[in-house]
Amino acid sequence: MACGNNFTAATSHHGGLEGEPGRSANWIVVHRALMAIKDVDGMFFSLDPEYYDILMKYLYRGLSTGDRPTCDQCLRIHEKLTERAGLGCILRSLADTVNTV
Repeated sequence: MACGNNFTAATSHHGGLEGEPGRSANWIVVHRALMAIKDVDGMFFSLDPEYYDILMKYLYRGLSTGDRPTCDQCLRIHEKLTERAGLGCILRSLADTVNTV
């Protein structure tokens, strides 16, 4: 059952990442998908690496909310994303001033 939920969350997450990052509607979709993820490692199997930098931006947006459950989940995903994509992903997401979330 958890595997099915992760696939749905990853699919929703992917859909939210495809739109223009600055849209509030995209944040709502991505936030719901992030909060639904139970298996963080499994999420990366369905997420194309080209979306890693955008995902990192959304993780920082989630951390900026100050909401404890959101921050906890974003930190869990941030750890795995950094392991997978490297420190460059963090630098690119912080240095990108064009695509804001």
